[in-house]
Amino acid sequence: MENRITRLFNIRYPIIQAGMIWCSGWRLASAVSNAGGLGLIGSGSMYPEVLEEHIRKCKEATDQLFGVNVPLSYPHREAIFDILIKEKIKIIFTSAGNPAIWTSYLKEQGMTVVHVIASVKSAKKCDESGIDAIVAEGFEAGGHDGKDETTIFTLAPLIRKAVSLPLIAAGGIATGRGMLAAFALGAEGVQIGTRFVVSEESSAHPEFKKRILEAKDGDTSLMMKKVVPVRLLKNKFSDEIRKMEARGASAEELMNILGKGRAMRGMFEGDMEEGELEIGQVSALLDELMPAGAIVEEIMREFSEAKQELTKL
Repeated sequence: MENRITRLFNIRYPIIQAGMIWCSGWRLASAVSNAGGLGLIGSGSMYPEVLEEHIRKCKEATDQLFGVNVPLSYPHREAIFDILIKEKIKIIFTSAGNPAIWTSYLKEQGMTVVHVIASVKSAKKCDESGIDAIVAEGFEAGGHDGKDETTIFTLAPLIRKAVSLPLIAAGGIATGRGMLAAFALGAEGVQIGTRFVVSEESSAHPEFKKRILEAKDGDTSLMMKKVVPVRLLKNKFSDEIRKMEARGASAEELMNILGKGRAMRGMFEGDMEEGELEIGQVSALLDELMPAGAIVEEIMREFSEAKQELTKL
């Protein structure tokens, strides 16, 4: 398959593995890139020196291009950018911030820059700032979502209508059929997170992977809109958040409870009750742990089969 996304990243398949905190280190990123997609190292949970180690190990594990996801709200972002420049990283995905502040600088360093957004307004800002492509992330996604709770079935065509940038759809996509649906809405690539969290190469804790594979519909909920919206698997911690929000807890109170290493505690260390478990709605569809390369192959096979089925209608 060839389109603007495959040409932009020099990849065989327009499948991007999301750069997720605590889950996407060098093993996962290199496996996805080796399989023909684009692997991303998630820097949001890494100190600069840790990221540098992951980049070097990833280079040893693959001769394909890979990228790094950088939340622009991350306090060490300048040090991260210095490392990316030194290590000659060619692809960067930014999120959680204003792309206009950093895009020109990053592109001057020879980088391809992609920004993750959740609204038409943000898409237009990306277009104005010179972004190379955008990821439209729907309400279904795991991690941090848009406050407007717009689903990808609505968001993708709205953004496709508003801007002409290469469009990557994210949120609720884990299969080839989901990928084909995204393409029908105007996307040219998909970014997949949840499906790759339950890959063999993911650095997520085995207990977290097990809980994801056991999830049913309705087992996730979007919370903490006063701070930053995040979709969580239901557990003791999320129930505590729900009760705090019901009584009108302030943003400061929510930040205080969130700031106690909850994400690392849950997703990386395996505390399934007191930890924060960020994951997408599509977790209810997953029931098998697989190698990342096999996931890429299965998605592309399903995509082709579904496409053939539709041509018979």
